[in-house]
Amino acid sequence: QVQLVESGGGLVQAGGSLRLSCAASGRTFSISTMGWFRQTPGKEREFVARIRWSSDNTDYADSVKGRFTISRDNAKNTVYLQMNSLKPEDTAVYYCNLAIYNKASPYWGQGTQVTVSS
Repeated sequence: QVQLVESGGGLVQAGGSLRLSCAASGRTFSISTMGWFRQTPGKEREFVARIRWSSDNTDYADSVKGRFTISRDNAKNTVYLQMNSLKPEDTAVYYCNLAIYNKASPYWGQGTQVTVSS
């Protein structure tokens, strides 16, 4: 059983910044990756960023490269998504994701709304 608690969403003007947090608890041993996805109404959930737990290597969607940074605090079992230079097209519900080694189904957070006004 894994629980993901997200925070940091909100309303911000274009060009502003937000920092999302996702704290994992429960049976979180053998974490493969943690990351972020986002979804808007009528669209598929899309990949935003991920970090590999073993290596700390990161990966980003092309649309957010250079603007978003994913990081982790291993002691707190927490990942962060620093979002800078936000654009209206970044508006979405952002979901935290956690994958366990040798498990087919990942865990998901409840989602946190990010709204960027023009």
